[in-house]
Amino acid sequence: MDTRTSPIRLRITQLREVLAREGVHALLVPSADPHLSEYLPGRWQGREWLSGFTGSMATLVVAADRAALFADSRYWVQAEAELAGTGIELVKIPTGAPNAHIDWLARHLPRDAVLAVDGQVLGLAAAGALKTALDAAGVRLRTDTDLLDAIWPDRPALPAEPVYEHAPPYASEPRSARLAAVREAMARHGATHHFVSTVDDIAWLTNLRGSDVGYNPVFLAHLLLDRVGGTLYIGAGKVDAALAARLAADGLQLAAYESAGAALAALGPDARLLVDPRRVTFGLRAQAGLGTAVIEAINPSTLLKSRKSAADAAHVREAMAEDGAAMCAFYAGFEAALAAGERITELTIDERLSAERARRSGFVGLSFPTIAGFAANGAMPHYRATAQSHAVIQVSPGEGGLLLIDSGGQYLGGTTDITRVWPIGTVSDAMKRDYTLVLKGTMNLSRARFPRGTLSPMLDALARAPLWAEGIEFGHGTGHGVGYFLNVHEGPQSISKAIPDANMAMEPGMITSIEPGVYRPGQWGVRIENLVLNVPALTPEGDTFAEFLEFETLTLCPIDTRCIQPALLRADEIDWLNRYHATVREQLAPRVSGAALAWLQERTEPI
Repeated sequence: MDTRTSPIRLRITQLREVLAREGVHALLVPSADPHLSEYLPGRWQGREWLSGFTGSMATLVVAADRAALFADSRYWVQAEAELAGTGIELVKIPTGAPNAHIDWLARHLPRDAVLAVDGQVLGLAAAGALKTALDAAGVRLRTDTDLLDAIWPDRPALPAEPVYEHAPPYASEPRSARLAAVREAMARHGATHHFVSTVDDIAWLTNLRGSDVGYNPVFLAHLLLDRVGGTLYIGAGKVDAALAARLAADGLQLAAYESAGAALAALGPDARLLVDPRRVTFGLRAQAGLGTAVIEAINPSTLLKSRKSAADAAHVREAMAEDGAAMCAFYAGFEAALAAGERITELTIDERLSAERARRSGFVGLSFPTIAGFAANGAMPHYRATAQSHAVIQVSPGEGGLLLIDSGGQYLGGTTDITRVWPIGTVSDAMKRDYTLVLKGTMNLSRARFPRGTLSPMLDALARAPLWAEGIEFGHGTGHGVGYFLNVHEGPQSISKAIPDANMAMEPGMITSIEPGVYRPGQWGVRIENLVLNVPALTPEGDTFAEFLEFETLTLCPIDTRCIQPALLRADEIDWLNRYHATVREQLAPRVSGAALAWLQERTEPI
């Protein structure tokens, strides 16, 4: 990179001129939009545009004398490469420490400095922590402006794609019932109004879907509910007249997207407004009417949508089978192409796998960008191959490598997320050892039984224990909640080292990933991921200690046994794997034929 003409350096220079003109010492740019989404519409990808770092999560600070990007271990290798020559330093932070930049700011900004951040994209809970630290350091926080507008001439507009209904049978509950359930929760809180900004909550509540955000079938909107009706604040033209009439029949009116803040300001002193401090921005919360009482609690819809109904679970099982059939067809073709000497790259894998999913019933799109990482690239948990930088899947005679593929699909009846690792050439004993230890972690947690209401972070150590016993650790969480034809990452449950709270209690119907890993920088990465469903567990007759739950493994795809060191597995672990493969074969065999069926039968042979 020519550091004299780097577009990133030029943008940073232009921003510093704006900072000086505004009397601001530093600008904080979070990876966020007014809905605190994980995947951002182009308009709010300012952190990426300003820094050049393309990872999904990071925080950027640009000060008059330095610029720093804060990222956790999932992104360190990627960030070091993408920030090279930009003048932006990488600050490595622990996974699960999203506020590490706050301490840095408090230490590095001089007293009486002004820190600016767009309040419309700053989470309310994050704003509280930020203000507390800055007040102690004598730094003033400014949240009333978006300084990127001054230097981003071709900033993308708001997306304009239409919204559509998630219809029966896949939408297993009518919109009216979901609105009624949330209003019951509002009444328990003593709230007259409830403001919702998170797009997956709104999509679930309204039984609507869209395509405003990459990989998640959601749309940009805010929702303000009262005791009998509500208003959906959404872009003009996104809802057609027929759909608007159906929404009106359920008490939902439409208003301009940009008028949500004014509606909050219009609430009077008799209103009691329920907001979720983790799921609303500081800028929107600050607009609540003078004298309006604000109740802070988790969005009722976040809890409700995490608990899939029996009908939802049935549709998810069907989606998993369709997804598994696509995987069989892909892997059979992939292995045949390699054997024939075809040139296969990480990009080819993405194209071929996506094409196989597109052939399956109910498929709508990918649930996140496919991660296909060969050899050293697999050691980057959130690696993404590009046309400029990708690996060819090949090894020299007598050598070998591991290919990690993390992918998923959005189906009308569910959302999938699966990671598998495949041997290329002759893999080493060290690779097999890592692979087997990760598999042991996946199985150990998959077989767990636990009392209903167990806080999900308490389960994290079960997946890590086989790795910890060998002095191995991984830097990301073990499992995340998964939506129902919604976001591939959803709460409130998180199987991780997160500090638990009461909302993380495990309940029947929750779908969560299990994905321990081992990452050896410059060598290889291993991650084996299945999605699981919380279901009631049978307990011995007469035992009444508690209601127990266990996991039903939903994901249907062979786990490659060629990478296993059998001596590291106990008999009960081998039995679990063989029974899993028998289920995979039984469920998928009727859906595939020819080479895909032969591949399935070979890869599910018992060990």
